[in-house]
This record gives sequence, structure tokens and C-alpha cells, in this order.
Amino acid sequence: MNPSDSHPSRSGMGRREGALWMLIAGSLLAAGGYALEPARASSAQDDGGGTTSQQDVILPSVALGNADSNHRMIAVTGIDITGNNVLYVIDTISAHIAVYQANGGSEGTNGIKLVAARNIGLDLRLNGWNDESEYSFEDLEAKFLEEGLLDEE
Repeated sequence: MNPSDSHPSRSGMGRREGALWMLIAGSLLAAGGYALEPARASSAQDDGGGTTSQQDVILPSVALGNADSNHRMIAVTGIDITGNNVLYVIDTISAHIAVYQANGGSEGTNGIKLVAARNIGLDLRLNGWNDESEYSFEDLEAKFLEEGLLDEE
């Protein structure tokens, strides 16, 4: 292991920030639809009395993906709901994300394309956006301050 990989001042990121970025990458993976809704299949079964009844069978969810990182980048792969391969690349130092889609198949249809890119530096400063949580950040912060769980700044 390279000593500069684990030293926060050399890598630009401490252990806590690294965990935050992994959480973000995992959230993106989940939000991207990789854990597909369970499929349902109907099957006809004889109920023993000579009649047939329909029964829904829940098939297992499909979850495909992988993630890896180094001292600067996080890469998360998976399959989107259309069946295409997706790659999220997050630069943890410059706070940028890029999303790529890879298609396989014949020579005319295979390739890779950039789907989206964004500087997420300001996104990570938001206390809430499109957040339907039971308590807002501000409400929780006030409660934590009231309970003495946070230092007042």
C-alpha cells in the first residue's frame, strides 16, 4: 500500500470523507434502479378438488453492480432498467460526477456514451432538496442544539 493513499493531507480526503463518498456512490447506485422491483409470475395450481386456481409467485429481485475506489476516484457499475450497463465515476477531489452508458451487441449498436456530467460541489452543501423526510435538517439541528448534542457555531 502506498503511504500517501491513507494519509489525509496527502490524499486530499480523510477516512470520514471517504466514507461519505462511498455512501454517495451507493445512493446513486440504488437511485439508478439497480435493485429492480420484484417480478411477479402467475402459475396455475390444482387445489386438490379438480379445480385450478391462480397463484402469484414473487420472483427474487435482481441487483447487479460493483464499486471500487482509490484515493481520488469512485467507480460504480450496474445495469439500468433498460438493461444497459451504466458506469458512475465520481472524482472525490474536484467533486464531479460523470455517468456513462455502455451498449453491447452488433458492431453498429455497441459503444459507450456520456449520459450526464455535473459538478456536485454545491449539491453536497444543500441541507435538503426534494426531501420528504419526516423532519427537516433545520428542525433536527434545532432539536440537537436544544439537547446539547451539537456545538453552537
